Amino acid sequence: MHDLEQARVAREWVSEAVRKVAADANRSSDTHLLTVPLPADWGIELYLKDESTHPTGSLKHRLARSLFLYGLCNGWIVEGTTIVEASSGSTAVSEAYFARMLGLPFVAVVPRSTTQEKIDLIEFYGGRCHFVDDPGEVYAEAARIAAASGGHYMDQFTYAERATDWRGNNNIAESIFEQLSAERHPVPRWIVVGAGTGGTSATIGRYLRYQRHPTQLCVADPENSAFLDAWATGDSSVTTGAPSRIEGIGRPRVEPSFLPQIVDHMVRVPDAASIAAMRFIAARTGYRAGASTGTNLWAAFGLIAEMLRRGETGSVVSLLCDSSDRYRHTYCSDDWLAERGIDITAPTAVLEEFTATGAWPD
Repeated sequence: MHDLEQARVAREWVSEAVRKVAADANRSSDTHLLTVPLPADWGIELYLKDESTHPTGSLKHRLARSLFLYGLCNGWIVEGTTIVEASSGSTAVSEAYFARMLGLPFVAVVPRSTTQEKIDLIEFYGGRCHFVDDPGEVYAEAARIAAASGGHYMDQFTYAERATDWRGNNNIAESIFEQLSAERHPVPRWIVVGAGTGGTSATIGRYLRYQRHPTQLCVADPENSAFLDAWATGDSSVTTGAPSRIEGIGRPRVEPSFLPQIVDHMVRVPDAASIAAMRFIAARTGYRAGASTGTNLWAAFGLIAEMLRRGETGSVVSLLCDSSDRYRHTYCSDDWLAERGIDITAPTAVLEEFTATGAWPD
């Protein structure tokens, strides 16, 4: 009977934990779908789903919630479990938030290059940062810490694509289509996302097929990321040997959650172009977005230019992943760019020409 009583108490803790995580979702209204002004005679609308308005300030809030529910319902997370994650920052911020909500210790294994703003947020939510010099070491180090502490390694890179219900249940894809329902072009021609774990592109790509939408999925990939080469060649063993400089997207290896077969198109985006687009959209609209949003926008603008060349009308949707406030000392700093030899002059000129004429370089 003693064992039965322990099991009952443990199950009650999990039940209450699931209730708390679900209640967080109920307290949070859906994220806004913002418009990006384009010339009216183009007949094309561009939208950004503003994921920066989540309680923890980024798209990763959705992922963290799903990963916690997945771990709780699988029996991997119980009362007192130490939660460990390998992250470039934003997922760790969101997981630290949920860990604090459930009264669980949290350790984030992050590259030493992670912005101080993200480190401060992880610690604000009660998490502890464990730094590695080589970003490729985060996986093994997170697994080691979890094993040593008797904790649970969340492993976003493996479980991102399976923790979210891609058929619906208010996932990001379903939300996009509901918000577009009263627009002039309610079924978009393209949805453009970046890939960090691959979870978002997997969710959206599956949903498009499940709902039989003709919408195509484009993944924008930054420099030093393996995803595009794997998609183009079919070789999932591709590695780059260097980390992405655009935090939150791009990986030096192909992550298990990236599903290249459901991606219709990929675009390589130079780092200078990502940062130029991030700054450009802030100047034109006031939307304060990070560089991963700039990566998305650069790819979206290229697709819109191609639609114009073909005489097509329609809509394009992308994501505003997080706020530029997290990058005040990096992408927002001219000194930081100069130290790394990143010149945004040429891509800024491309963006100016595009918004004036619709032209885009071949």
